[in-house]
Amino acid sequence: MNIYSASLPIEETSIFDLSQIYGRQMLFIFLTIPLILIVLSMDAKIFEKYSTVFYILGIFSLLGLFAFGKTIKGQTNWYQFGGFGFQPSEFVKTATALVLAKLVSDTQINLKIFKHQVFALAVFGFPVFLILLQPDAGSAMIFLSLVFVLYREGLPSWYLWTGFIGIALFILALVIKPVILIGFVFVVMIIHFVLNARITRNPIVYALLFVVITATVLSVDYVYETVLEPHQKDRINVLIGEDVNMQKEGYNLNQSMIAIGSGSWFGKGYLEGTQTKGGFVPEQHTDYIFTTVGEEWGFVGAAVVIFLFVCLFLRIIYLAERQKTKFSRIYGYCVATYLFTHFFVNISMLIKLFPTIGVPLPFFSYGGSSLWAFTIMLYIFIKMDANKVNEW
Repeated sequence: MNIYSASLPIEETSIFDLSQIYGRQMLFIFLTIPLILIVLSMDAKIFEKYSTVFYILGIFSLLGLFAFGKTIKGQTNWYQFGGFGFQPSEFVKTATALVLAKLVSDTQINLKIFKHQVFALAVFGFPVFLILLQPDAGSAMIFLSLVFVLYREGLPSWYLWTGFIGIALFILALVIKPVILIGFVFVVMIIHFVLNARITRNPIVYALLFVVITATVLSVDYVYETVLEPHQKDRINVLIGEDVNMQKEGYNLNQSMIAIGSGSWFGKGYLEGTQTKGGFVPEQHTDYIFTTVGEEWGFVGAAVVIFLFVCLFLRIIYLAERQKTKFSRIYGYCVATYLFTHFFVNISMLIKLFPTIGVPLPFFSYGGSSLWAFTIMLYIFIKMDANKVNEW
């Protein structure tokens, strides 16, 4: 319904018109029915038994993009078949989740051991590397979110803290002078050392940590100016409030916030959104579909959508904890993590809480690849849950 509103031509046509975006999406929705039936008819053990095969096929599909892929807006992440496109990274997410669950569920794997940590991280690190070469930072970030699943299964917490602190330092170094930031870090570390004097603390560890943090802060400017692409720098500038041209690099976010804010409490009404009907929000049927929800259905409608997503996440986690096999539990957490990351990043970037990244909203954004991939991913877990009565 929202894709129909976001892509409605001047002359209204049937929602089944295949020449229009909403008509093709309706076709994609109908085709999920046989996909669901196929997944539910399969033996649940197949997904664990052939997880490595699925993963290898997925890796080859990513490698094939460099020879046969179509480049769209600077990214080579699609295969083109006539008027339809196929994005393999969406399906590789499921294959990666399956093989990660297979690896970590092995009784010989202990995520407290460094060698085993490397094996687990490499499972999704390799597809991340291939996806970054496309380049598609959004999809790569979704794969990296699997570190939360590993944390649930015993990965040391310092991995998460290192990531969070690194991101925080990068952002702070862009808005605060490096000397001031380094001085603040030094004071905090001194206070922490003094307050924990009764506990055996090695000053050498503090010194080495301070050196690493200092080097990180001082390298931010080089990374920002040399490594990042111009469009990536623009998106960060918009997020941190730098002086940007709201008619150019800041246009998408500006129009997105105007559309969502104009919906007020109850929205302007279905098919009545002025920003939506005027086509002011670019790519509104894909990454920016939630702006249609906000404008036409208002705060209440947007809150209902968010509530339904949260219910879905909590339900998947609840079912994952009820699984009788470690493989099924880990896969369930992978599904919840993928869906939540897509949801969180997509909505956050529309209200200036996260840099603009091309990440679709699950089951909402236009696209057959993402819809089918999410459907297959979710129903594999539903099949596993249905089969738990047969597990011992």
